[in-house]
Amino acid sequence: MARLFTYKGKSAEELQKMSMEDYMKIAKSRQRRAIKRMSADYKALIAKVEKARKSGQTKSIRTHIREAVILPSWIGLTFSVYNGKDFKDLPITPEVIGHRLGEFVYTTKNVQHSAPGIRATRGSKFLAVK
Repeated sequence: MARLFTYKGKSAEELQKMSMEDYMKIAKSRQRRAIKRMSADYKALIAKVEKARKSGQTKSIRTHIREAVILPSWIGLTFSVYNGKDFKDLPITPEVIGHRLGEFVYTTKNVQHSAPGIRATRGSKFLAVK
């Protein structure tokens, strides 16, 4: 049997129908402050999300605003978040509510070094490059 998702006792459907003021009452203080003191860019992103919701847009919403708190009304949308090089897709599920967009799109990746260069000895693989 599938486990039903709840956030502070509210189901995903109840969360989606909530207004921002109602969500702020149950949100943690750090998220509440971020929403209350939102920048002009964050307001523009919320307006873009509302426009996409009303038009029924299925295309992802591109943004550079990594510090935006994920709101319950965004469930089901897909965001393309900038990681410093390119845009990575992030589907919004009920489990990510209250987190920041940037938490799920990493700016760095693991570096895997390859073999030594042409005409290099195998021992030079372990020398520090200075």
